Amino acid sequence: MNDKALIHPTAVIDPSARLGEGVSVGAYTVIGPEVEIGDGCQIGPHCSFSGPTRIGSGNRFIGHAAIGGEPQDKKVAGERTELVIGDRNVFREFVTVNRGTGGGGGITRIGDDNWLLAYSHVAHDCIVGNNCVFSNNTTLAGHVTVGDWVIISGFAGAHQFCRIGDHAFLGMGALVNGDVPPFTMVGGNSLGRPRGINSEGLKRRGFDAGRIAAIKRAYRTLYVAGLPLAEAREQLGVQAQDSDDVRQLLDFIDGGERPLLR
Repeated sequence: MNDKALIHPTAVIDPSARLGEGVSVGAYTVIGPEVEIGDGCQIGPHCSFSGPTRIGSGNRFIGHAAIGGEPQDKKVAGERTELVIGDRNVFREFVTVNRGTGGGGGITRIGDDNWLLAYSHVAHDCIVGNNCVFSNNTTLAGHVTVGDWVIISGFAGAHQFCRIGDHAFLGMGALVNGDVPPFTMVGGNSLGRPRGINSEGLKRRGFDAGRIAAIKRAYRTLYVAGLPLAEAREQLGVQAQDSDDVRQLLDFIDGGERPLLR
């Protein structure tokens, strides 16, 4: 443990835990063995960290977060698995993130610059990209993959093994049980359904009118034209010749194991 870390006297830290320069730890926080926390992380009160867990630099854990806990999976038999978290993420109150499972690849991974708001849950073997926002009570079941720049509204969630593509937006209470293509907005109404593309989010991230128009055309082909998926995919293949974004959308569709959300 680094001597320069700022540790509240009530915190309990295993001697094998490794804390970087300038780490602060709040009251009654517990940090277990095989936990590595990078430089400049701020940890609030009543948090718990279980290992093996590796955390990058500049992360903030506001309070009552439970990080690196055992997977909530009855098949787990004590195998060694881990959690890896990148840099500059914010974990608000009562966020829970579990380690991976032996049968699911052994690792749960969260990238950089994400915001996980109060009561969000990231289950075992999930892979979360960068620059995402999980609003209050966002819930990811096991083995969910989330791309970059995804926004998930309050009380929304994803079934196990689902994928959510880059720049997607899930509305409040949307529960998805299939893959969500990149750029797509999903509305609530019990099980979420596609409701257009996330055009406002794309504009904020610098997508020009031509790129957005190509994405809209692809969305209409996939969801509005009433085509069978195989025929829609053929038309998307033609459109992808002139648009890298449509190519990304098509690659996402082709890489799925669960049904596409339609």
